[in-house]
Amino acid sequence: MSTIEAKPCLHHSVADWQNNNRQLSATAEHERDVSHVIRQEGRGLRNETTIKTWWDESDTCRRLGERLWDVSRCKDSLESSAVEVDTEMEALTLAKEELEQALGATAVPLQVTQECLTLRQGRRGLELVGDPVEEELKQEVRLIERVQQELQQHVGRTFEQLCVLQEARHQLTMDLQNKMDALDVDRICLSLTVKSAQISLKTNPLRIPPGTVTPQEWAQFSQYNVTVAQEAVLLSQQMRENASLTRSKLQNELEKQRRATEFALRKRTHTEEQSRQELEWQLKITEDEISEMEADIRGLDQDLRVKTASLKLAHTRLENRTCRPGMDLCRDQVQLGLVREVQQLEASIKALDQKLGEAQHSLQKMCLHHARMTQDLNRKQEALSLEQRSLNTRHRLTDATCAAVGGDKPAVAGVVPLANSSGRSLQWTKYT
Repeated sequence: MSTIEAKPCLHHSVADWQNNNRQLSATAEHERDVSHVIRQEGRGLRNETTIKTWWDESDTCRRLGERLWDVSRCKDSLESSAVEVDTEMEALTLAKEELEQALGATAVPLQVTQECLTLRQGRRGLELVGDPVEEELKQEVRLIERVQQELQQHVGRTFEQLCVLQEARHQLTMDLQNKMDALDVDRICLSLTVKSAQISLKTNPLRIPPGTVTPQEWAQFSQYNVTVAQEAVLLSQQMRENASLTRSKLQNELEKQRRATEFALRKRTHTEEQSRQELEWQLKITEDEISEMEADIRGLDQDLRVKTASLKLAHTRLENRTCRPGMDLCRDQVQLGLVREVQQLEASIKALDQKLGEAQHSLQKMCLHHARMTQDLNRKQEALSLEQRSLNTRHRLTDATCAAVGGDKPAVAGVVPLANSSGRSLQWTKYT
């Protein structure tokens, strides 16, 4: 069996082999040099980046700490302002309630005053006069209505200021909540380390979130909220002081008007009492005079009848003497005496009849005037009763007037004497 010869391989020369060895050695040495340089540079870069990373992390922690301190200080300021707002809201709410109570309490004085005016309208005849009491009562009504208007205005302004305080408190609450959330976020960030399990790479961490503001805007926003709250608290305090001063002033005005009205009412009652007593005295004297006049009329009538009987006697005698016969029918002394007697009796009867007419006319006039005085006395009694009812009605104002403005009860009532025109004391009248 024949054999096939193998294809001969390419043989290199010794020089090629030596060159190849030298090239491999040179390349290895170059690569080692390059590797050494890279290793040195890598070590330097590692040290540099490690130091820079540590420094950056330290600086970030420092900045986070400073930021936490700034936010905490701002939060404390907001909390202090919120406490002031809450305290002022409570005080203003109490002041508003007192104003509302004072406003509600004015209903009783107004009702009492109007009731007194209505009662005094029940007077009749000449007793229905426009006296100072009526003017004082009307003035009191106008004053109470003005007091109600002013108190209502203060209540309205207080309510509006409460709304302002609530809005300021709402802004402080929202800002405080944001500050607390920001503190929680920054505290968590400060607590994180490279060994924390919550860390990871995020998508586009360098983006600027919408609504981002500058530190100046951040500080100005919180300072603005604090400033608005402080201004609202200051205005509320001034409003409470004004309300307190107004209530005190209104209390004094109501008390002054109440005293003036009641003094005028007591004075009018005293005057009516004097007039009633005077009229009662006049009635008694008139009744006595009527009794005497009636007795005198009866006497005049009796005398007139007696004189008429005497005249009849004289007439009869004269008539009978005309029947004398002949020369005995003469005008003797008897005849002349009878004539004079008749003339005298006729004159007396005429005078008595005239006086009787005058007496009867005077008696009739006194009776009519007595009736008018009796009617007027009844009206005075009714008017005096109405004045007394008005005084009793106004006793409800002793506490109601003070309650209308939130004041204390008045001092103990004083006493003043009332006297008639002669200066003699008649009675003692209390005033409050």
